[in-house]
Amino acid sequence: MEIIKITVLLLCSVASGVQGLAKAKQSHMHDNPSDFNNEASFPRFAEPIPNITVTIGRDALLACVVDNLKGYKVAWVRVDTQTILSIHHNVITQNPRISLTYNDHRSWYLHIREVEENDRGWYMCQVNTDPMRSRKGYLQVVVPPAIVESMTSNDMVVREGTNVTLNCKAKGFPEPYVMWRREDGDEMAIGGENVNVVDGEILHITKVSRLHMAAYLCVASNGVPPSISKRVQLRVQFPPMLSIPNQLEGAYVGQDVVLECHTEAYPASINYWTTERGDMIISDTSRTGDKFETMSRNTGYTKYMSLKIRSVGPADFGSYRCVAKNSLGETDGLIKLDEIPAPTTILTTESLYNNRSKGRKANKKHDPMMVGDYGVEEWKENGPAIRHPPGAFHNGAASATTSMRDIRIGSCCAGILFLLQQLLSILSQHRLAGDGRR
Repeated sequence: MEIIKITVLLLCSVASGVQGLAKAKQSHMHDNPSDFNNEASFPRFAEPIPNITVTIGRDALLACVVDNLKGYKVAWVRVDTQTILSIHHNVITQNPRISLTYNDHRSWYLHIREVEENDRGWYMCQVNTDPMRSRKGYLQVVVPPAIVESMTSNDMVVREGTNVTLNCKAKGFPEPYVMWRREDGDEMAIGGENVNVVDGEILHITKVSRLHMAAYLCVASNGVPPSISKRVQLRVQFPPMLSIPNQLEGAYVGQDVVLECHTEAYPASINYWTTERGDMIISDTSRTGDKFETMSRNTGYTKYMSLKIRSVGPADFGSYRCVAKNSLGETDGLIKLDEIPAPTTILTTESLYNNRSKGRKANKKHDPMMVGDYGVEEWKENGPAIRHPPGAFHNGAASATTSMRDIRIGSCCAGILFLLQQLLSILSQHRLAGDGRR
């Protein structure tokens, strides 16, 4: 019934248009036959129908402006399908997204709500003159890019040394441009060159290595926002590898020492330390003061291991082994801990002087004839060591700037004191000898 109604309405509209055209012709011929071919008496399009571009899902508006329409009628037609969309005030198409508005019998607007890709094409505005007059406008429907999941690679796990191909398929209108890049922004080693971006839907890596292990982004864009990307995680499996910064460590008794070991593995390895006898070292971090403390820190496929030995004793010297295992293999490394002499404490002149001063203060009987012992320091300046008493130069930072003149003066004073001591000793002996003769 709906089809019959539309057909009848269409026939009535066409008949009405033809009838109106006949009346207009008769009227023109009756009034002034010379004006029949006068162009000014016919409808004319005031402006062209502009081509418009609309993103899929949004609304489109096509405008047709006709001057001097008089009794003629306007119709909208879809050119590629030859479908009549509207005639004068009536919408003919059954598409519910299409509507019609008009203004002052001059402007005629075709509305298309929530445009779809199949709405793309030419649209014609017609006036039923004889011959028929028309204008065309193009509706361009653009589609932002989208990733075709069924044709795009997902996360991959591969063995080191194999060849890898990552695919990415995108759709949209215009056709999207596709590229690959690393998510972290680092360069990619592709075909012997380091590049930031690989153009195209395919990323091929020959003899993949652990350096290729990363998240890769397939980015599609076509000028219609937004651009879109898909993240593909590439994991590369390889057995553990191990490196030791220092294979020989030295420590003295009572010292704390830290042994270090670096490993690389994927899947992540199980790491531990053993003693020279092969016993596994287990530390309890909840208890403070344990003899051993183990620590590990992961950065990607790299793991840092350390073993801290507190207050090293004679039994702690020997070899220690760091071990790394995963499903593809295992490896270990040896670190030897040797004993070194403990650092000696050198007493300075100032400290000896202070100690002796304290001793003298504690002794109530002080012999004025007694000459104190002196601490001895060595001083070098492009020559052999010079031994001198403490008064020769001040201990500390100032000693570095002491001149040779100060040292000579100090040595001279010490010599005078020594001579006085010898003289007093001789006088004392003569006094005792004289008393004996008496």
